Amino acid sequence: MKDRPLRIDSIPDFFLRTVEDAVGRAGGLFDNTVRLGVTGLSGAGKTVFITALVHNLLRPQRLPLLAAISEGRYEAAILRPQPDPDLPRFDYEAHIGDLQADPPRWPESTRRISQLRVSIRYQPKSFLRRQFAGSETLNLDIVDYPGEWLLDLPLLRLTYAEWCTRILDLCRRGPRAALSADWRGYVESLNPLGPEDEIAARRAAELYTAFLQATRQDQAQLSRMQPGRFLMPGDLAGSPALTFSPLVPPKHERWMRGTLWHLMERRFEAYKDVVVRPFFRDHFARLDRQVVLVDVLRALNAGADSVADLRSGLTDLLELFRPGRNSWLWPILGRRVERVLFAATKADHVPVAQHDRLTRLIDDLLFDPMNRAGYLGADIATLALAGLRTTREAQVKRDGELLDCIEGLPTGEDEPAVVFPGRLPDSVAAIAESGTGNYGFAEFQPPPELGRDGRGLPHIRLDRALQFLIGDRLE
Repeated sequence: MKDRPLRIDSIPDFFLRTVEDAVGRAGGLFDNTVRLGVTGLSGAGKTVFITALVHNLLRPQRLPLLAAISEGRYEAAILRPQPDPDLPRFDYEAHIGDLQADPPRWPESTRRISQLRVSIRYQPKSFLRRQFAGSETLNLDIVDYPGEWLLDLPLLRLTYAEWCTRILDLCRRGPRAALSADWRGYVESLNPLGPEDEIAARRAAELYTAFLQATRQDQAQLSRMQPGRFLMPGDLAGSPALTFSPLVPPKHERWMRGTLWHLMERRFEAYKDVVVRPFFRDHFARLDRQVVLVDVLRALNAGADSVADLRSGLTDLLELFRPGRNSWLWPILGRRVERVLFAATKADHVPVAQHDRLTRLIDDLLFDPMNRAGYLGADIATLALAGLRTTREAQVKRDGELLDCIEGLPTGEDEPAVVFPGRLPDSVAAIAESGTGNYGFAEFQPPPELGRDGRGLPHIRLDRALQFLIGDRLE
């Protein structure tokens, strides 16, 4: 590959599949599979990240930092049917079609779990393995799921009364106080020891769902939302498992069969049985590697409260990746995810000169709670990246100072613009001291003619992410 460019599109798919199937029938002695989970809260860019990742694996000229490519051992990649018949397929073709449309548009965001298999043919590093087996295959099974679902895991160790107390305490403080006022006013008017009342239960659930939706707006951008499926109900919309809400706990604990409290408590437990446990047992617990996409810039736009809430949410997520045998998580997960990448997305929204600061911010958000918790778990890495690069570097002189800027097509505009996004703070502590921080990072539209040169989509550090996540499995 060092002598001439790799042209994946020159290798017929039917030939690659024939070779793949022959190896499979022979036993596939050295073939291996990695299940890669990709998640992040709404707006973090999961769909675009996966689409760009797959597009670049199929056309790997833009991935020089993936060792198998730089060493000339990467042969080809093709899409294969996903292995799990109960999971929808990640619609790669529709998403790349959106990005390459005229004009290009952003694909729809993740609303449910989906899966895609990419089979990668490569030459192993070992001389003996190359002589014995020749080319080998890595089956990369990419599992896309909403980050809101991960935040439901703590529900499994809480009683309904404990959950109600936590949620109400959280909602009486900070930015949630105003956002939750209508819902709190309603549930505080209810008598939890009164008779079961389906109308009251539905009204409380509607108001609570509206509150959760409000926490996702740009002005708030809060990260801790439970239950996560309230925001993405799918085929469970209107079911009893999604028709409950926290109530004000009664002052005296006693058996309360036939009461509104008992009705809500049963539905809370049903939610755990129907939604939370199956997801973690059937999907999350089977992952080998994990990407968590974090939109740090959007949190900065919303202010210090949003950043503090993001840190709390990431602290909760860290618990998923360090379940020892004495942990309450062990019976659910049974094993650890091997490698986790926490990636600060939209690195193309700030100049390259500020990428180190963006990485330091996500380090700050993660490693302080990790150190306090005595973290022992998965191999963790952080990175500032952009699955799809929408801007280019520019410089502008202002008041005698040369400013590092970016140039792109801002959302809603017809002409490209040069933007100075401001300077990222040095640390999370600096954000807390400055209050809102006066940040206003812009959003950009996809650039035209993506992939028309026959190469993968332009990105920032996608190859470094792949090297950390699967580089060892391509050796």
